[in-house]
Amino acid sequence: MTLSLDITDGNTRAALAARAAAPQKGSLIGLSRAEMAEALVAAGIVPEKQAKMRVQQLWHWLYVRGVSEFSQMFNISKDLRTALDRHFAIARPEIVEEQISSDGTRKWLFRFPPRGAGRPVEIETVYIPEEGRGTLCISSQVGCTLTCSFCHTGTQKLVRNLTAEEILAQLLTARDRLGDFPDRDTPAGAIVPAEGRKVSNIVMMGMGEPLYNFEAVKQALLIASDGDGLALSKRRITLSTSGVVPEIFRTGEEIGVMLAISLHASNDDLRDLLVPINKKYPLKDLIDACRKYPGLSNARRITFEYVMLKEVNDSLEDAKALVQLLKGIPAKINLIPFNPWPGTNYQCSDWETIEKFADFINNAGYASPIRTPRGRDILAACGQLKSESERLKKSERLALEAMMIAGHGEA
Repeated sequence: MTLSLDITDGNTRAALAARAAAPQKGSLIGLSRAEMAEALVAAGIVPEKQAKMRVQQLWHWLYVRGVSEFSQMFNISKDLRTALDRHFAIARPEIVEEQISSDGTRKWLFRFPPRGAGRPVEIETVYIPEEGRGTLCISSQVGCTLTCSFCHTGTQKLVRNLTAEEILAQLLTARDRLGDFPDRDTPAGAIVPAEGRKVSNIVMMGMGEPLYNFEAVKQALLIASDGDGLALSKRRITLSTSGVVPEIFRTGEEIGVMLAISLHASNDDLRDLLVPINKKYPLKDLIDACRKYPGLSNARRITFEYVMLKEVNDSLEDAKALVQLLKGIPAKINLIPFNPWPGTNYQCSDWETIEKFADFINNAGYASPIRTPRGRDILAACGQLKSESERLKKSERLALEAMMIAGHGEA
């Protein structure tokens, strides 16, 4: 059974409307420690000699305790809390809708207030609970420029990049909703344990191409992996790119997270069709960049994502070419059963075909798990995300349900 929840009551909506109409404040979320100290001093509310100490306090409240109101920062004086609230914001985005799939997957539709002369924007974020872990799929852009032919998100034009604040806000709000921050009555020195977290892993695999928003993604992920705050291990953060070759080395050197490549084809002719960025950065350049990825080893393998499209890229010859292409690269190959969406011309490979493909890859020495589709009934699966402004009509949803019943993309 699928649940769709409207979690904003009248008072909340009124407060959000008032917030949108009020003059915009600078946000402390998404700033580095140095930037936060500079902002506090520039606002005239903290002397320079106290800035480092105040940043340490704020960092703890924002990223360990997860507070979203200055009034909850109880070891900071009331006068300073009032001054902070007058100059800065730390509020969460509006949650327009929360959907819960029959398999427990959750999808949130977040609305962020306007930036400058822009308009409010909406993005989707997905939480996937699994045995022993919980993975949050985070968006980096509103829409996408890449127009990958099998991807629903790619049919929505790019509106703008998300800021580091907006990227982090997805993680903070998800942890709020899942009860993943300490209770407010927990002693102030308490730290969330490394084990038992609801959100143990994050993947930059939501809407957009992360490496076309490199600086904001970098800033957000460095804060997410900061040991004195959200403290997610970089081994539990994966950034997925469709192949923005110039930024791949920088990702390893400057961010240091795990890398995933949205590959989907083993030759340029087919990849030009499926992933058009290949025309700019062909396979030779992409694979060379992967071989040079900093820290690459058997313990830090690159994940290659490969969507299984019926009679397009799923033959045994395709499997052989894939193994040859990746020869010598410490890698894992994730096989993704195609997730249907209304208007697509693709179908998912038959399950028997996927298993044969996986067996060949495994026998060649590469781990080749078949990703279990999650959240299909709420369009939360890989390649299905799209924001509220591009929402499906009822007729399109019925078409999707018919496709699923007919067995297109069964896994």
